[in-house]
Amino acid sequence: MEMTGERRIEAPRQTVWEGLNDPEILRASIPGCESVERVGDDAFQARVAMKIGPMSARFTGKVQLSNLNPPASYTISGEGNGGAMGFAKGGADVSLEEEGPQATLLRYAVKAQVGGKMAQLGARLIDSTAKSMADQFFTRFAENVAVQPVAAADAEERLAAATLSAPRMGDRVLGETGPLHPEVAKVDAAAGPRPSPPAAVPGSSPGSPPQLSLFSMLPRDIFGLPVVFWFGSLVWLVILFLLFVLG
Repeated sequence: MEMTGERRIEAPRQTVWEGLNDPEILRASIPGCESVERVGDDAFQARVAMKIGPMSARFTGKVQLSNLNPPASYTISGEGNGGAMGFAKGGADVSLEEEGPQATLLRYAVKAQVGGKMAQLGARLIDSTAKSMADQFFTRFAENVAVQPVAAADAEERLAAATLSAPRMGDRVLGETGPLHPEVAKVDAAAGPRPSPPAAVPGSSPGSPPQLSLFSMLPRDIFGLPVVFWFGSLVWLVILFLLFVLG
């Protein structure tokens, strides 16, 4: 079985190279992969569960890296054993080409062979399964290593724009209606004098709420004359009444 292809990855070449040598990124990218462990500077051990047609098996194998030319290319080779299902072995040449500061073109050429019961399923089924797994791997790998946009920077720009456009304390409010009650006209606090607070009742503390007094409810004048005048006139009428009627 032979297979070639290429995939554009939105990430710098160095980032892609590091991803191809990162066990966690490989584990998250390989379909059906259960574990990837580094067993040497240039070797990994993996366990993968896969299904080819009606057959399912769990493969355990070792992968060796050679012809290392970081971060441009390397050769990967390995062999996996699936028990009664059979075995698979082969290798691939992988190269990375820069396509700008934030993009890399990954090319690969794979040669592999299978044995045991898998070989009885037919080359067409095996080829289609291998191609499907390769597409899934490179799609996941590209997502795992792709440079993501910095959401925090976008949020900071939006916050700065909102801050510049929002009214601040002390700014005069423009327009004819208020934001909470559109039907009520706005009142500009800077346009007129502020109302004076009510006079404090004698005997009350400065911080206490205003108290009502019976004297504060009485009128200060009647028909333009002070209340004291009317009160004194009433007293004199009472005195005259006592002198001339009862005296």
